[in-house]
Amino acid sequence: MDTVNMLSGGAAQGLVRGLADTFKAQTGFAIDGEFGAVATMADKLRAGAPADLVVLTQALLAKLAEERLVIPASIADVGRVETALAVRSRDPRVTVKTEAELRDVLRAADAIFVPDIKASTAGRHVAKVLDQLGIGYELASRLRIFPDGATAMRELAASSGQRPIGCTQATEIIATDGVALSGPLPIGYELVTMYTAGVTMHAAHPGEARALIALLAGADQRELRRRVGFAG
Repeated sequence: MDTVNMLSGGAAQGLVRGLADTFKAQTGFAIDGEFGAVATMADKLRAGAPADLVVLTQALLAKLAEERLVIPASIADVGRVETALAVRSRDPRVTVKTEAELRDVLRAADAIFVPDIKASTAGRHVAKVLDQLGIGYELASRLRIFPDGATAMRELAASSGQRPIGCTQATEIIATDGVALSGPLPIGYELVTMYTAGVTMHAAHPGEARALIALLAGADQRELRRRVGFAG
């Protein structure tokens, strides 16, 4: 079967999965890809990993275009994704509206499930937030760090801890069985990230890659994007 290959931040995985059948019906192509921390995916492209398109943060796509790895004219915004808190589906939701409430909720957790704090968008933000709150050192031993948000959320769902919590992109939380979107981070600690798609310079199937980007970013899929966690 003909396949379009992509490298993508984990934030887009639920959206891609939701569009796979529509894309196959339109083009006859299946979608194959790797999803993970955005910096890791960008480095894979730089190292020559085969990909027809990439879906990464807006800033990173612009950089890859400057490096002549992505076709500038093909770049399109897919939508914004909020970094949010997650709990196991069986646990009470937490509401965090102030700095003090955020500090208390994180301190109360016996484990904090997060994606890579160096390579992922949400993971880097979590590390920054902990430092801003002045509790980074205090909670370092409670961090449970995984390569990407999807893995972190699966591990949160399986956790046997008393009071675990997670923090990653809302789309990754919504896409994971066994966890629930608990709420956004408070003003001053929030992060909303624009995800953007582009065709790679060495795409084997550039036409189909453009067709997939048109689906991901198109007005017809606005409701699907909202349902899987994109803010717009």
